[in-house]
Amino acid sequence: MENYKKEFIDFMIDCEVLKFGDFVTKSGRNTPFFVNTGFYRSGAQLSKLGKYYAEAIRGAFGDNFDILFGPAYKGIPLSVATSMALSEEGVDVKYCSNRKEVKDHGDTGILLGSPIKDGDKIVIIEDVTTAGTSIEETLPVIKAQGNVDVLGLVVSVDRCERGQGEKSALVEISEKYGIKTTAIVTMNEVVEYLYNKEVGGRVIIDDKLKAAIDEYYKIYGVK
Repeated sequence: MENYKKEFIDFMIDCEVLKFGDFVTKSGRNTPFFVNTGFYRSGAQLSKLGKYYAEAIRGAFGDNFDILFGPAYKGIPLSVATSMALSEEGVDVKYCSNRKEVKDHGDTGILLGSPIKDGDKIVIIEDVTTAGTSIEETLPVIKAQGNVDVLGLVVSVDRCERGQGEKSALVEISEKYGIKTTAIVTMNEVVEYLYNKEVGGRVIIDDKLKAAIDEYYKIYGVK
């Protein structure tokens, strides 16, 4: 595993973004782990997060794209922070996000940030995907703006579980929409790195939690 991935996992733990316990995902699954990027709350944290995303994006998509699109609401700060991080690396891309409701006064329309025009190459940035349902809401918004090329989707954590069928959500998205998908880290990498690892005087993933995660993947994991 690359060092930046290990650093990112520690970073999520420090920011309390990656948590273990009893949770319910947006798709209604009871899960022993949860990723909530809403817990990145300071400028320093967002700056660092943007750099991790930037590394994953450049590794998957290179520098040849025009717009980083972050769906409302969590995607808005992600697109801003990552476009700034890319700029620091000499890659100047625009950011764009959507509004939940169309604005009917002043700067009207559904978009924030850069407008989208014919020929634009776009990378979508999200926090995490479980069943792949959010992309179904995002793509029509982007496609309605013009004849664009959506290159792919990057998330912070690939949960490595089934989407609507037997394949992983990211694989389903890639095959259904013909776009590339990638993540900074996968949950397989997270579990491998944190199992029996002591952080701050406690073991993050002990045998009991590991068993709960294994049981979860028996139900929702990719066969």
